[in-house]
Amino acid sequence: MNLTTLRYNVEGGVATVTLNRPESRNALNRAMCDDLVAAATAARDATDVGLVLIRGNGPVFCAGADLKERQGMSDEEACARRLAAFAAYGALESLPMPVIAVIHGPAIGSGVEIACCCDFVVATPQATFATPEASRGTLGVTQRLPRIIGKQLAKDMMFTGRKLLAEEAHAAGLVTRVVEADALESNITDIAKTVIAAPQAALRLGKCCIDQGMVLDLQGGLALERAAMEENIAQGSWRAGMARIGRDKT
Repeated sequence: MNLTTLRYNVEGGVATVTLNRPESRNALNRAMCDDLVAAATAARDATDVGLVLIRGNGPVFCAGADLKERQGMSDEEACARRLAAFAAYGALESLPMPVIAVIHGPAIGSGVEIACCCDFVVATPQATFATPEASRGTLGVTQRLPRIIGKQLAKDMMFTGRKLLAEEAHAAGLVTRVVEADALESNITDIAKTVIAAPQAALRLGKCCIDQGMVLDLQGGLALERAAMEENIAQGSWRAGMARIGRDKT
């Protein structure tokens, strides 16, 4: 891949996608949108990737959309740029394997959207979250974020520019783990080892059940889970899980 705004590497079954425009605070531009789609496609197609980490290079995770890029754009160009962002978010959100955002600094606008596309977020106390799009005369982060933290808090952030600290984001459900900066890498390594060691087919089926089940009623979700269980049994991956439990107990 010829990526100009990201770093992409795979090691030990873990694909790490690093936003790599530190000189622009990792602001999302059109090239990064396209690179995120390319990186997600590479991870999806790889037979050796069981986990994807999304990280940022430099002190900021992602400062939001690149506003300098928009200067001088026509309405049509601005619309095309927003659709490219939608494609990038969708590519990350639809990955079949677990995807974890590792956030060590400010996540603004598009940075929050990227976090919401991941399965969960690990953050340091230095992480912050803000969605100031409306105050800048545009729109964004109006759908995924309210489904995670609730519409009232999402509106507070949008209307007033309120910035959530890491612990506030944790309490709201956006962040699942807050880890001190000096312990971040060891924690991510432990999480990765656990995820990679698990039967991959079962993890992917479980992720699919949760994601698709969230838009169904309870009975539809249970039907989805039953179908996934039948597929899991047919694949035989559950036997690998039982064998692993047996080994862990000995």
